[in-house]
Amino acid sequence: MQLFPTSLLVVLALVVLAMRGPQRGFWAFMALLPFAATAAFNLPAVGGASILLADIGALGIIALLIARPGGTSLLLGTMRLGQPGFWIALLTVWAIFCTMAMPRLFAGETLVFSIARAGNENGVVTSSLRPSTGNLTQLFRHLLGVCIFLAAATIFRLRPDPGPVITAMAAATGLHIALGVLDVLTYHTGLEALMEPFRTANYAILWNHEMIGLKRMIGGFPEASSFGYLSLGLSAVWLHLWLTGVRRRLSGLLLFATLACLIHSTSSSAYVGLVAFLSLYGTVRILAGMGRRVSRRGATIAGLSLTAAWLGIVALYGAYHFVEPVQAFFDRALFDKLEGASGQERGSWNAQALINFADTWGLGAGLGSVRASSWVVAVLASLGLIGAVLYAGFLRALLLSRGAWRGEDRQGKVADALRAGCVALLVSAVLTLPTPDLGLAFYAMAGAAAGLSRGAALARNAGRTPQALHPAA
Repeated sequence: MQLFPTSLLVVLALVVLAMRGPQRGFWAFMALLPFAATAAFNLPAVGGASILLADIGALGIIALLIARPGGTSLLLGTMRLGQPGFWIALLTVWAIFCTMAMPRLFAGETLVFSIARAGNENGVVTSSLRPSTGNLTQLFRHLLGVCIFLAAATIFRLRPDPGPVITAMAAATGLHIALGVLDVLTYHTGLEALMEPFRTANYAILWNHEMIGLKRMIGGFPEASSFGYLSLGLSAVWLHLWLTGVRRRLSGLLLFATLACLIHSTSSSAYVGLVAFLSLYGTVRILAGMGRRVSRRGATIAGLSLTAAWLGIVALYGAYHFVEPVQAFFDRALFDKLEGASGQERGSWNAQALINFADTWGLGAGLGSVRASSWVVAVLASLGLIGAVLYAGFLRALLLSRGAWRGEDRQGKVADALRAGCVALLVSAVLTLPTPDLGLAFYAMAGAAAGLSRGAALARNAGRTPQALHPAA
């Protein structure tokens, strides 16, 4: 086992969780998420696998919850029929069976694009389907996500106080921004060594890439697209909080900063995801407001937003056609992607993944067996039609159980902001994510959103304030 000085960060986070409790100390776990290239420890004996800070944090928070009196029963309560926890539990049972059985059942029956480990000189390679260490690592990633979802959903169901959630999101966002700024500053001042303690995972760290002279911001992540992925999710959360008037000054500041980080990442998937999310979010907001009276302030914001969007489109169109650096930037970041070798390679991954789906009779090849370039295709190829249906049930229960983006109380507004963040991450994942794993940030926000909604509903049914359900939680 290989430890690092930065391993102390997760020790501190676990101490905070133990002392403050998993609810009031939830921010300590969320603060670990931006350190996505920082290993708590590496395991040379198993191929140099890296266990990240947030991985240990997720295990710690679920362990603390189980260790409390009646903890297991509380977790089982999160899996009640019809709740998101019910669907994700069924999905996990299928994922375990599929990952353990299908690579053996269909061994040699289909060719797959293997998921390359960092530092593999051959990159992504084609091989016959067979059991591999990738099955175990991807199953581990899925189980971590399920653990943090169930933990967060249980914690905030017991005491649906939105305050700790806002604090946790602010902690994660602040560190994400700080690491991004530090990444750029150290690059331009020749002090890259200052970032090395945060880049201890056995991943290929693409820290020195530029685009038309602009440093691609990666912050605490291995590369720009994953940094942009989290930036997009955080931007969506703060956008909804700002529009609904929750901590407006803080929300506005962090919204501006996360959007600046997203733009500086120069990630094409983040750019396209942002446009797609804003279109979807705007449509939902408009439809939600059609059946009720719109305030003057809301109408003003909507009008100014539409005007700004129209002027922005016109400005970008003109700049693209008449300003050469702008044209070069958009060509490289967006328009040349699909026509280039990278776009063709990603298209071939999806095509082969769909062949894997057919060759396995629609049952899937198991987590870690297939590499795609779209989350939907990855789910179908890895977990088959059954897994896709269970995932759809989970997402439906999460996003539509209360009517996304329509909460009127504080709990509802914060829960819907977290749902908006999940949708933004999902939109980006549908475009480029190579595996079914949506990441710990997605499951943490999804769990908190489900817990706040369920807890507030239970409190209303009991005729009590949400905080009075379990004051010691």
